[in-house]
Amino acid sequence: MSAKSHFSTSRTGILSVSISAVLWGTVGIATQAIYQRSDLTAVAAGFYRLFFAFPVVAVLCWKLVDKQQLRIVNQEYLKIILIGIMLALYQVFYFSSISYVGVAVATLITLCTAPVLVSLLSAVFLKERLTGYTLGALLAALTGTVLLVGLPEQNSVAGNVAMGVALALGSATGYAIVALMGRSIAATCHPMLSTTVSFGVGAIFLFPFAAGNILSATYSIEIWELILYIGLMPTAVAYMLFFFGMRSIKASTASILTLLEPLTATVLAWIFFAERLAPSGIIGALLLLAAIAVLYRGEISSK
Repeated sequence: MSAKSHFSTSRTGILSVSISAVLWGTVGIATQAIYQRSDLTAVAAGFYRLFFAFPVVAVLCWKLVDKQQLRIVNQEYLKIILIGIMLALYQVFYFSSISYVGVAVATLITLCTAPVLVSLLSAVFLKERLTGYTLGALLAALTGTVLLVGLPEQNSVAGNVAMGVALALGSATGYAIVALMGRSIAATCHPMLSTTVSFGVGAIFLFPFAAGNILSATYSIEIWELILYIGLMPTAVAYMLFFFGMRSIKASTASILTLLEPLTATVLAWIFFAERLAPSGIIGALLLLAAIAVLYRGEISSK
């Protein structure tokens, strides 16, 4: 491949991953809009996202993935089922967190602490070395979270904030488990295949818990538009763009580009819902982003 062709391919990959991250950043905004216009719960929202995304990614997987790669090694079935369940749970926790602390705070805590948790869990379960960079990132993430949410004076407000933070951290933990499980099967299962199967598993897992709310809720055309948007654009389309882009750029580059997700969510939350961060919150958000930068620096230094 010529240098010019390689540059063009890399540029396309960067653009694809960037668009996917921006689309992911709109999920919280669309979910908050659904909460304000209907009585759908976080569980129902999570179910609909996976339910409408599944057939699209299934077709794309069948069309784009080599047929010889459309198989799952027997011992990987349980891992993919776990990925599907955790995928469902971390979305429900994230959607629930939004109702307590808003889109910006929920997104920043979930997405910026997840990579730190991946590093910590890797050290515990995969016996990867716990470096000073990881500990530094953990300190930055914890400090950033405290500054981001502040210390509310009223007990009722403090209780809501604590619940929202707990749900966001639960979402980050689920996200971290999905990442670790995905890493463990990467050598034997195509990522688009595992994503497709896990979407189906997640939807099946959530349906019994969401069925009552789904059947009793009132739907307007606007609600259906938002539901379909969440299932198609920031889920099916975004994952397709992400996998397409990952073929031509480094994983470390992709990890930096995905920071566009919390940035997009924060800006949109400010525009549509007037969610403004206090000065200490801005510092906290920067510390959370710095935690990612520290982890990235550690990854580069270890190579």
